[in-house]
Amino acid sequence: MKSIIRSSDLAYDRGGGALSDAEFDALKDILLALYDISPASAKDEYTEVGAAPAEGFAKVRHGVPMLSLANAFSDEDVTEFVARAKKFFMADILRDSDFVLAFTAEPKIDGLSASLRYENGVFVRGATRGDGTEGEDITENLKTIGDIPHRLKGSGWPAAIEVRGEVYMTHAEFQRLKAHSAKFGGQDYVNPRNTAAGSLRQKDPKITASRNLNFFAYAWGIAEDADGVSTPPAATQTEVVQKFKQWGFATNPLMLRTQSADDLIAHYRKIEEQRATLGYDIDGVVYKLDRLDLQQRWGFVARAPRWAIAHKFPAEQATTVLTGIDIQVGRTGALTPVARLKPVTVGGVVVENATLHNEDYIKGIGNNGEPIRNGIDLRVGDTVTVQRAGDVIPQIVDVLLDKRPEGAEPFQFPHICPACGSEAVRELNEKTGKLDSVRRCTGELICPAQVVENLKHFVSRNALDIDGLGDKQVAQFYAEGRIARPADIFTLRTRDERAMKKLKDADGFGPVSVKKLFDAIDARREPELDRFIFALGIRHVGETTAALLAKEFGTVERFRETAIAAAQHEDGHSVFPEIGGIGETVRSSVMAFFANERNVQALDDLLDEVRPQPYVVTISADSVVAGKTVVFTGSLEKMTRTEAKAMAERLGAKVAGSVSGATDILIAGPGAGSKLKKAEELGVEVISEDEWFERVGQ
Repeated sequence: MKSIIRSSDLAYDRGGGALSDAEFDALKDILLALYDISPASAKDEYTEVGAAPAEGFAKVRHGVPMLSLANAFSDEDVTEFVARAKKFFMADILRDSDFVLAFTAEPKIDGLSASLRYENGVFVRGATRGDGTEGEDITENLKTIGDIPHRLKGSGWPAAIEVRGEVYMTHAEFQRLKAHSAKFGGQDYVNPRNTAAGSLRQKDPKITASRNLNFFAYAWGIAEDADGVSTPPAATQTEVVQKFKQWGFATNPLMLRTQSADDLIAHYRKIEEQRATLGYDIDGVVYKLDRLDLQQRWGFVARAPRWAIAHKFPAEQATTVLTGIDIQVGRTGALTPVARLKPVTVGGVVVENATLHNEDYIKGIGNNGEPIRNGIDLRVGDTVTVQRAGDVIPQIVDVLLDKRPEGAEPFQFPHICPACGSEAVRELNEKTGKLDSVRRCTGELICPAQVVENLKHFVSRNALDIDGLGDKQVAQFYAEGRIARPADIFTLRTRDERAMKKLKDADGFGPVSVKKLFDAIDARREPELDRFIFALGIRHVGETTAALLAKEFGTVERFRETAIAAAQHEDGHSVFPEIGGIGETVRSSVMAFFANERNVQALDDLLDEVRPQPYVVTISADSVVAGKTVVFTGSLEKMTRTEAKAMAERLGAKVAGSVSGATDILIAGPGAGSKLKKAEELGVEVISEDEWFERVGQ
């Protein structure tokens, strides 16, 4: 149970996001269940809500503890909550025909709880929830929030009252802050809740003020008259919230009062549908018994009231609106649709985009030709359900047809590349006889989208790996006209010397950084052949395939000549050699690349500037692994898997992909799994990556 305290410390008020709300709620519910079974097994010290007050702020003891709420995750839980209330007050219901058991329902704001103390209408102190009993004094920071009055309006407030509510950040302000931070290389903000929490803990209130936070009032702690006698602000929850509004606080307009469990659930559905349009994050709906005297009679369990419950939204799903569908063109010419969504928080992350995969997916057709989403297509303006599991890219899993706008038109997937205007086609799969699910631009090297992505791929870490020339610099150089094809990278220094506008004068550069970049480029003029082939960006040619091609042909000249000859032959497959580990698809792709004269010209221009090293397998006489069969597994820390394979082959070893009785050595890195277990069962020698380097003398 002590882990629950630690978890709450991480997840509740720190804004660190160590646990999702759903994970924290699950731990909390376990603890409350233990308390119901045996209060002695869950002492107060184990039922803290929130986190212990942080260092650096004065401590504030709450006049009345700030409690947590039990959770409801289904309609049945809500119905049971109302039924429990009716059962508890059954005597009143039977005795008095006018007795009304009413409840309120209001959005559960996903922000940071705060308590504001007013004395004679003047704001004197504000604090965080902390551990529920003691919080942090953040008075000066709270004073910067426009929704929090420094002096109460109207009249009729208690002499002393703690007004409680939630500090939050709107989606618009969150996006503004993210954009501003990105512009100046600042931190990457995860979601509005964590950002609001961090903003309230600034030592300088001016920083908090710059974040434009908001506050909704919905509860209170102590409420006393001048003599210190408890004086509730009103008779019901509804009336108290109305008074808050009269006193100058912002209150949530979506609050409902009803006597029906069905009405509570219907309001939950209504709020969930509006979730994406509210402009701020909510993670559920809170239901409360309306009459304050009945709240006191029903009482509490552990550190949660019996008279209130939070109906949470599904943790990894949310409802939002599809505002547009954009088409992105990838490095291989693939036209990929992307959904633009009204921002909504799903699983602790703000989601604004979702993958739509391909045009069939938009139509409601899966890769196997079977219907998805019950065959319902996606249209701009649709209200949709978005799902995010773990770190998976968000996807649309459902469409609320009853919310579809009148006149919404089916999406027309473009047959023309939006980047260059070339025809975009779906290729026919020769094996299956079916059209490829992806539509591709035929513009190849003339398509700006493909050029930039090809250049990024060319300089990427597993390709030529040019230090200081990343995605940002490639995009900048292309936009400025400095590079348009790979060969331009290696003539950049010479052209810059002749240019009127020097690179050292461009944004983000200077004399030192430019010299380092030019030196890094020159250092890659003699790349390894397998890296060079991979860098060309031939479709279907990955790192492993590039290594197999390099091993087969040995030199770039032989690779070029053979591929061109095969591309020009009626039966290219009779000219292009069969290579172990390379199938017909890769061979066809290589021949198609060399069938394009513009690709060949670009390659020849590049070879005027670089000299790829021959791929030579040199087996030294003293190689201790020559003839051995080796397998690599787990995470390698000193080399990539491709580099490891190439090293072993150069030393005369045979690299296998699985462990068998023929395996001589297994090199196991961190995270090794089934291969390690099988090797131990077969008695295969197992060594670490460091031991491998020692053995081969590297």
